[in-house]
Amino acid sequence: MTSVFNAFRLMRVGFVLAREGALALVDPYELSGGGRFLLRTARLVERRNAGDGADRLAKALTRLGPSYVKFGQFLATRPDVVGVRVARDLEQLQDRLPPFPRSEAVSAIELSFGTKLDSLYIALGEPMAAASIAQVQQGIVDNGEGERVVAVKVLRPGVRARFRRDLDAMHFAASQLEHHIADMKRLKPVEVVETLARSVTMEMDLRLEAAALSEMAENCRNDSDFRVPEVDWDRTARDVLTLEWIDGIPLNDIARIEAAGIDRVALGRTVIQSFLRHALRDGFFHADMHPGNLFVDDQSRLCAVDFGIMGRLGPKERRFLAEILLGFITRDYYRVAEVHFEAGYVPAHHSVEDFAQAIRAIGEPIHSRTADQISMAKLLTLLFEITALFDMKTRTELVMLQKTMVVVEGVARSLDPKLNMWTTAEPVVREWIERNLGPVGRIEDASRGARSFATMIANLPELSQRAERVAAHLDRATQRGFRLDPESVAQIGEAEARRNRWGNAALWVIALTLLYAVFRHF
Repeated sequence: MTSVFNAFRLMRVGFVLAREGALALVDPYELSGGGRFLLRTARLVERRNAGDGADRLAKALTRLGPSYVKFGQFLATRPDVVGVRVARDLEQLQDRLPPFPRSEAVSAIELSFGTKLDSLYIALGEPMAAASIAQVQQGIVDNGEGERVVAVKVLRPGVRARFRRDLDAMHFAASQLEHHIADMKRLKPVEVVETLARSVTMEMDLRLEAAALSEMAENCRNDSDFRVPEVDWDRTARDVLTLEWIDGIPLNDIARIEAAGIDRVALGRTVIQSFLRHALRDGFFHADMHPGNLFVDDQSRLCAVDFGIMGRLGPKERRFLAEILLGFITRDYYRVAEVHFEAGYVPAHHSVEDFAQAIRAIGEPIHSRTADQISMAKLLTLLFEITALFDMKTRTELVMLQKTMVVVEGVARSLDPKLNMWTTAEPVVREWIERNLGPVGRIEDASRGARSFATMIANLPELSQRAERVAAHLDRATQRGFRLDPESVAQIGEAEARRNRWGNAALWVIALTLLYAVFRHF
């Protein structure tokens, strides 16, 4: 029955996409004859003068509701799936919804802590900002040293059930696409939906956002130009997050920043260097650094909020990022190419020299421009396009890094239009390389290698026993073969037949619904 409900949900999705004209993005020449006929039929219900395809897609996702808005925002981080142009347009999707009543927020808070609101907060104001997952209200608490103002983030009631229902439908659609359209397997739609589901699940546990805040605060404790709000752990639960209220100026309010006498040029430099420092030094960065999440306080410090979406880079990814940035800064394109091969991102059967030549085609035009015309985000975008020609597989963490860089660079240039990205980035990049790839870094690498080797030696007896058991199992399997009992074979056959029946039924239901909508339209 779940498949039936998902099919009907997808009927509505299909009709909204067709009505808003989002199907204009589909290339009919990549479809079979039946697919082209269905696409032409569906497009008969399009609204006239709806704009181009990408604009229509954003409108359709907004109309479909918060789950699909979140899906669109997620796809904006995956240009490898939807294309650069569509990803750029989807970045404009605004995750803003009407707030839910204060009384519902109070009920959620009291349910989370099992006590009355008055025992937690001296006061709780009306909602100030609301999105698809949660909303924020201002509160006042007494921490034993006096009253202080806090921000109280409360999960939207019923949001888990809503997202679960919509994600089930998305997963069903993705699996049908992979099963019935061979070319879709390359784009891995099921994997995309599953990644979104994991991300949303983490966002809906506000304790995890509190943990991200805590980790970022620990990483930045010695940074004089960047800070994050302090978490009030006593008033934080799965559905409620209480943290220090940031009384600052949003970075998109240039007039107030100037009126406060804050140095815009220095602030723009802080935005870039803080992001690179978090990515390189800590391997943990804020992945949603739009102007609404960034403030400047009365000490000219950059303050960030909303840590629901975070990015991580491992040691290999950090070295990769640092070396390619330094390589472009110094115009050492051969080294940039070598780094890709050393990291294993580009298959060894390609030529390093050919790859270096392709990278030179990106770097040289950049160095012929003035400082204010150079875009590091554009550089990374072009680099990923070139690497695709050399069979470099998509690295989700690097794509998230690149998309965040686009936003961060835009914020920095709004503060200082003549910002020189290279001179701004170089101190952070060089510091990381000297610290991690110089003598001290090599000694630390050797120390870690020695510890790993010692651990491996200590585990040798257990590993040897496991190897013997595996060898024995393989030996028996080669002699007798792998067998499935009749019941398992029957269950596999029934499951496959059931999936095919529901998949075909869903496709027919959607097709008939679209035909009905066309005839009704006329």
